[in-house]
This record gives sequence, C-alpha cells and structure tokens, in this order.
Amino acid sequence: MTGPLLQTHALRAHYGDFQALFGVDIALSQGETVAIIGANGAGKTTLLRSIAGVLRNEPGAVRFDGADIGALAADAVVKLGLTMVPEGRRLFPSLSVEENLLIGAQGRKAPGYWTLKTVYALFPILAEKRRVPGTSLSGGQQQMVAIGRALMSNPRVLLCDELSLGLAPVVIRDIYAALPQIRDSGASVIVVEQDIGQAMKVADRVYCLMEGRVTLSGPPADLSRDAIHDAYFGTAA
Repeated sequence: MTGPLLQTHALRAHYGDFQALFGVDIALSQGETVAIIGANGAGKTTLLRSIAGVLRNEPGAVRFDGADIGALAADAVVKLGLTMVPEGRRLFPSLSVEENLLIGAQGRKAPGYWTLKTVYALFPILAEKRRVPGTSLSGGQQQMVAIGRALMSNPRVLLCDELSLGLAPVVIRDIYAALPQIRDSGASVIVVEQDIGQAMKVADRVYCLMEGRVTLSGPPADLSRDAIHDAYFGTAA
C-alpha cells in the first residue's frame, strides 16, 4: 500500500453534548511509533478510543489500510488488527495471568508471532506468575499483562494509553524497553503519554493535543523544548 497505514481525518468526538475532539488529523506509517502528548483533558484517550471503535464516528474519519473504519464497532476493529492497551490495565480479577493473556487471543483471525511463549519471553516475570490472579500483581506487572493480552491478538497497530501512569521509573524503563521488539514483530505503535521526555525517546513522530485539537506535530528532533511547552500549555500562536 502507499500512504499511511492508519490516519484520522477531521476526527470529531462527543460525549453527549460535550465535544472532546475538533477535527483531529494524525497519521501512522507501517513500522512507526507515534506518540500523542498533552495535558489531562487534552483528548488523548478520546482519540485512541475513537480509533479503536469504542467511540464511533463518520466512516471516513478513521482510515486503516486504505479502508474507512470510523463507523465500525470495537470488536470489528480488533479483527482488522488494531488493539488497545487501555489506561488502568482493566484486567479480569477472577482470571489468572495466563487466562487474562488468553482472552486477547480470542480476537485474532490467524496465528502470528505473539503466543504465550513469545509474550513470556518478552516479560519473563509473567511466566513465573502465570497461575496467580492478574490483579494480585504489582502495577508494573499488571501493565505487562495488559500489553501481553493486546499482543496476543497479533495486532498490526498497538494503541497504548498512558503506559507509565502511576509506575516507578525503573518499571517504566522496562516496559518501554519492550517496544523495539514489539515493532520488530510487525506492529506499528501509537503511545499516549504525559511524560514528554519518555515520548520523545521512543517516538518517530509526536503529536501534541490541547483541548481536542492538534497544536504541534513532527519528528522529535525537529521540535524544540519551547515549541513543545507552548503547544502543551496553550501559549502557541
């Protein structure tokens, strides 16, 4: 295919009468990592939820692999190859680590790189904990389960919402260290991240949102600290 693997066009999103996104345009190429940054309430999670089909939109507002998917439901979006790691992990408390992981495999159409074996190789601590309840783990380990569960569907695009939220720096480092292997498996990645420094380290391109609009975009090397500050806090012209 030519052009972006995934893109939004004039994407708008509402919660009842409240409009959260105002004509957002982003693009993700094959093999790329894109970071979405912005303060609380900027619309970052809403953007991911719209791409994932949790919030439906006009068909052409989201395009994936050349097809309009903006009006599809979440289960149909997963079957196409877009999977979301939600903010807060949202593991099933009654299931073990391994059972939580296997839930992710139910949405895939065919076997691929990611299996229990490869997820355990990515996060060895999960193999040790595979029989214990997922919600009994530490926050960082639960985040690993949430990522592993999403990978079990063998996604072409992995949508990650606030991977570092509430985690210790050493845990954040370990989780982000897994991204290169995830990309090497064939998945492109969109990461929502409040930690600007972390986002700049891992992303090929960055989009900054403020109040539901894109205020800055580009490769990290092209974005100055002042420009990011202005776009993040609303002092851009």
